[in-house]
Amino acid sequence: MWSWAKTLDKDADIELNPERRPIQSRNTRWAEQITAWLVACRVTPNSISIAGMVAAIVAGVLFWQTNSVSPWLQRGFWLVGAALCQVRLLANLFDGMVAVKRQIASKKGELYNEVPDRISDAAIFIGLGYASQGIPALGYIAAVLALFVAYVRAVGKVAGAPQDYRGPMAKPQRMALVTVVAIYLGLSPAHWQSPFWIVNGLLLVVIVGCSLTAIRRLRTAARFLEQTKS
Repeated sequence: MWSWAKTLDKDADIELNPERRPIQSRNTRWAEQITAWLVACRVTPNSISIAGMVAAIVAGVLFWQTNSVSPWLQRGFWLVGAALCQVRLLANLFDGMVAVKRQIASKKGELYNEVPDRISDAAIFIGLGYASQGIPALGYIAAVLALFVAYVRAVGKVAGAPQDYRGPMAKPQRMALVTVVAIYLGLSPAHWQSPFWIVNGLLLVVIVGCSLTAIRRLRTAARFLEQTKS
């Protein structure tokens, strides 16, 4: 039986666990301490996943509302939205760590891990499409392509390929980009800002990046399945 390392060539170079997204901060002391505290509080992994989704939905609403509030309140909405995008990522980190620590990982947990993530992506990018000087169509396209990237990974897994979490525009890269742009719009001087170009430029980068990511994952999955077929 072929191993993944033998089957995939150097260009495919997948750094994956078949079940969990590789996250460097998972092995840090602060993450372990917070996980231990969550376990002591009997917090469930599924509730953490739902909390992350709620944070993302609120972020999307705040981004949308930057289109209809005063400049100073707008800055606050961008900054809080940026923080909530990071809360979403932290929830993605701790739901898995708590499940492993409490030894309660389950198949149902996979639903709570995946479905809230798809709602989160849609909420954030659609919210950005309706943000100050945003173009709604770009927000919808970015949301659809973010969903498609995850769909490709899921279909590859069902077909028998390893989980492929690589970018260039996977979830961590998408959220990092949104966070940086939101912080910039929240803190930079007004004469340095051009929300039309910044927000819509962000969405275009996500659209292009997600398209490249989907193609990359599809090619890798197809190569793997072709080389392992009986």
